[in-house]
Amino acid sequence: QVQLVESGGGLVQPGGSLRLSCAASGSIFSIKAMYWYRQAPGKERELVAGITNGGSTNVLDSVRGRFTISRDNAKNTVYLQMNSLKPEDPAVYYCNAVLETVDNRAYERIWGQGTQVPVSS
Repeated sequence: QVQLVESGGGLVQPGGSLRLSCAASGSIFSIKAMYWYRQAPGKERELVAGITNGGSTNVLDSVRGRFTISRDNAKNTVYLQMNSLKPEDPAVYYCNAVLETVDNRAYERIWGQGTQVPVSS
């Protein structure tokens, strides 16, 4: 069984910083890409940032220059460094991975349980 476990969420003031981590564990054969999504109340889930196993990244326009995604392939962990947080950034942030398991050599998409990132007003 493969799971993604997020950590690092918490209350932060506008302009502050926070670093989210997401560790994949279990019978993983390979990870193709890892992503961070977010979903605010009443809104659809949106892709915030993604990174491939080769290190190519993409970032949502509204967070470019403030958020940075990085990855430690040896630890199967992805990070989201969030700086200059704005009142529009609060949401539940979800980790997502496209990976192959040892038992199933076909790519599948796995979601984490989500971590809250509220920004105090």
